[in-house]
Amino acid sequence: MQLQSKFPDMKTTIFSQISALSNEYDAVNLGQGFPSFSPDSYLLDRLAHYTNEGFNQYAPMAGMPRLLESISQLHSNLYGQSISPQNEITITSGATEALFCAISTVVNAGDEVILFDPSYDSYAPNIELNGGVAIRINLNDDFSFDFEKIKDAINSKTKAIILNSPHNPSGKCLTKDELDEFWNLINEKNIYVISDEVYQHIIFDGKKHLSPFNDERFRDRTFAISSFGKTFHVTGWKIGYCVASEELTREFRKIHQYITFSTMSSAQLALSDMLNIKSNAVTGLPDFYQLKREYFRNELKKTMFKVLPCEGSFFQLVDYSELSEKDDMAFCISLIKEYKLAAIPLSSFYQKPPKTKVIRFCFAKDNNTLSSAFNHMV
Repeated sequence: MQLQSKFPDMKTTIFSQISALSNEYDAVNLGQGFPSFSPDSYLLDRLAHYTNEGFNQYAPMAGMPRLLESISQLHSNLYGQSISPQNEITITSGATEALFCAISTVVNAGDEVILFDPSYDSYAPNIELNGGVAIRINLNDDFSFDFEKIKDAINSKTKAIILNSPHNPSGKCLTKDELDEFWNLINEKNIYVISDEVYQHIIFDGKKHLSPFNDERFRDRTFAISSFGKTFHVTGWKIGYCVASEELTREFRKIHQYITFSTMSSAQLALSDMLNIKSNAVTGLPDFYQLKREYFRNELKKTMFKVLPCEGSFFQLVDYSELSEKDDMAFCISLIKEYKLAAIPLSSFYQKPPKTKVIRFCFAKDNNTLSSAFNHMV
């Protein structure tokens, strides 16, 4: 028997490659996007409580009702918008599952989905697994949208557009003017929006999160996807959720029920308590991570890296052109081997990368880790 691969040219993800090399050379890993610090002790205590209380069996497919109610209340508090906990929210096993289910809900064979490079690496494979075609458009050098290119790419086969704000890897946030531009492009067309918002609570300098779902014009055609892993520093728990209209949620759940069916019961209840009792853990995230950003940027200023803007997320892009003529992958390898520091090459987020010398660091680390990162460079 000979297996026909669905992805014959696909290699191990860049995150796995860099982390493995980082471990081999005992480097400070600022590549992969996960926090190095512990979650709130209250959250861990509640997880232990519910585990010991016997909440260790299947949760309801859509999610534990208490957590659905807590998300609905959080959404109302933050955005002044009412959403139905029973009919418009679904708990998923990570935001990556939610992305797959959302794409699977709307994409059929031959459908085209527009996404913007640099982009998260699961978008295109999920589209292709559903028989769709990923139409990749590079963002401008400042990571803004080229709306003329988007307009030219839209046709009768276009089924969806994937947005990501705050953006990974650039940290750029969606603006009201950009939302208006997107509406002008799709308002008379049968085009859905899949909005990756896993860093929605990590936004700096007083900026506000803008979601297509929170804009009534887009609401009936948008899937908004969030991550508790990013919000509460528990990426290993793999718990996310999708907010969508009742009609879209109904179809979304038909797929979700056969992917993971449900997500860990005790963790869902612990997260509900966290949202209800310690809501400042969400509202305080911008200040918490802005301090991290500023600390890290001050460390970067001691080096020859050029620091690029960062409006949100816990990633910082830097230009290394004053340090090396190597391409970004070769530079990241040498950075690990020579300076014991791991980063992600920006080209790995593109199908057709521009000729820039930019890499991505993650600053969701304790200050000792951040300050030690450049010991071998300064």
